[in-house]
Amino acid sequence: MFEKVFESALWRSRFFTLFAVVFSIIGSMILFVVASLDIWGVVVMIWDMLVNHAHPEHLHEEVVANIIGAVDLFLIAIVMMIFSMGIYELFISKIDEAEQSGNSSEVLKIHSLDQLKDKIAKVIIMVLVVSFFQRVLHTTYSGPLEMLYFAGSILLLALALYFLHKGDH
Repeated sequence: MFEKVFESALWRSRFFTLFAVVFSIIGSMILFVVASLDIWGVVVMIWDMLVNHAHPEHLHEEVVANIIGAVDLFLIAIVMMIFSMGIYELFISKIDEAEQSGNSSEVLKIHSLDQLKDKIAKVIIMVLVVSFFQRVLHTTYSGPLEMLYFAGSILLLALALYFLHKGDH
């Protein structure tokens, strides 16, 4: 009797993962909105520049940095969305709409915890790559050795991405 009650309570405790699901989706939506507002800010900045016939000194770097920052936020939002849907599918139930839909993406279908970790890890690596390039935009180089370090870091990132995606084929 005790074992049956305990196992039933243990099985039902999986519903606590709904906190992670709900708040991850909320966080994802917030990040989508914030990133969109960042892009909108770039649009407004460019519009003001065109209307006022002004050309700020570091316009290109600022535009690129803001857009890359927004892409970074979009990628983090996607990580949270994949995490949320994956946790739901693993602990609560398959998402019937996704299962029945003929055009649903395999990216959002999660069948194991390892598959969820792999998908999240790949997106996180892309977040790190985007963040790296955002930081590079604001770096000043004072000598050839620093430029060599920069070139080496790009080479290492390219190799990491190559080996990351080599397993997909």
